[in-house]
Amino acid sequence: MEALLAIVAGLAALVVGLVAGYFYQVRLSQARGREFARRVEHELAEVEARQRASIKETSAKIRNERADAERESRERRRELRQQERRLQQREQTLDNRSERLDDLEREFLKRDDSLDQRKRGLDQRETELEDLREQQVAALEAAASLTRDEAKTELLASVEREVREICDQRARELTAAAEENAEAQARWLVGLSLQRVAAAHTTEITTSVVDLKSDDMKGRIIGREGRNIRALEAATGIDIIIDDTPETVVLSGFDPVRREVARVALQRLTEDGRIHPARIEDTVTKARSEVEEIIEREGEQAAYDAGTPALPRDILRYMGRLRFRTSYGQNVLSHSVEVSLLAATMAAEIGGDVEVARRAGFVHDIGKAIDHEIEGPHALIGGALLRRSGLSEDVAHAAEAHHFEVELRSFEAFAVAAADAISASRPGARRETVTRYLQRLEKLEEIARSFDGVDNCYAIQAGRELRVLIRPDQVDEAGVQRLANGIAKRIQESMEYPGQIKITTIRETRAVDYAR
Repeated sequence: MEALLAIVAGLAALVVGLVAGYFYQVRLSQARGREFARRVEHELAEVEARQRASIKETSAKIRNERADAERESRERRRELRQQERRLQQREQTLDNRSERLDDLEREFLKRDDSLDQRKRGLDQRETELEDLREQQVAALEAAASLTRDEAKTELLASVEREVREICDQRARELTAAAEENAEAQARWLVGLSLQRVAAAHTTEITTSVVDLKSDDMKGRIIGREGRNIRALEAATGIDIIIDDTPETVVLSGFDPVRREVARVALQRLTEDGRIHPARIEDTVTKARSEVEEIIEREGEQAAYDAGTPALPRDILRYMGRLRFRTSYGQNVLSHSVEVSLLAATMAAEIGGDVEVARRAGFVHDIGKAIDHEIEGPHALIGGALLRRSGLSEDVAHAAEAHHFEVELRSFEAFAVAAADAISASRPGARRETVTRYLQRLEKLEEIARSFDGVDNCYAIQAGRELRVLIRPDQVDEAGVQRLANGIAKRIQESMEYPGQIKITTIRETRAVDYAR
């Protein structure tokens, strides 16, 4: 019975649980339905809000675009009105111009008729004047017994003779006035005349030639794969040129001392026969020491010969380097000694400082000893070097001014410049090939013969003077100087030459008769 009650109670509890679960599920479903309804209503409200916002935004865009379209339309209408006004103005301007052109055309037609009448009148008057001029010319030709061309030629010849006589007279007057003042201005004129004899810029000789016993020695100088010639060039700083010239090697370089070192070293090596890099370095070192001794000895001897032994030792060494320097074939050290003696002689004759002129003349080209190491004219380089070595300002100035890079301030400077030009340009001072020498003489004589009235001419004094013989029947006394001036000017314009060339014109009248 108790078991039955327990079963009934369990069934009742189960029924109650099922009923309670059912109601719970019903209520849960209702709650979910209400929640879903709320979400749907919320989403519908959001959709409506977005639609209203989109409608508002679209309306605003439409209003903005309509406003922009209306504004653009107003601007276009304004531009069209402005263009219409401009077109009306242009049309009015064209109308005005057309009216003015019509007026000008009518006025031009009136003037054209008037000009035609004037032209016919002028043509008639010109014809009358031409007839009258022909009558007058014929009357003059009949009276003078000359044709028109003959009268014109005679008139031009007369005017030419008068002008030439006036010019010659004026030239004689100016020459006479210059001669009257020449004595008072002698020193200054001597200084200025130095510029007329200043030598041209020198061209350096940059090669030396070494003679070989045989062509087989060239291969030994070059060495295996060129190692010997490279070692020799590196040790001396000189380019060694080996070409097809038989038994000859050429040394090329701007530094004459290095070139001399290379020459001495190469001669020693070829005489010894042992040529390899170690032997080359040893021989070059010995050759350099030997050349330095020669430089010092030559500098001291040159200073002694010039009469200026009391010079600083570094100056003497620089001067000794000029023993291996040439200019147009003239040895610069010998040239310096000659300039020293000439400058001292000039100073003694005219009353300058002999010692300053002597020293400045001796060291005036010292800049050439280092001009390949320092940029600039050798005269200025030499002046700076002399000041650093302690020589006086007068000597330094006279040396640096001998090529007129600076203004000459003393007579000693003028004397050095004059002595330099004389030494460089005297006959025989500079080497010149026979062909060039003969060509220069022929050119001088050719220029002189190109002038009218020249009978013959001769280049003498190694081309330093040109004597011109004049036909006396073609050139008068007044035209002699004019002819000399013309020849000198033509030579200056068409030729290059050292120093100066004297032009001497000779006019003489000879009368020959025989006593029988």
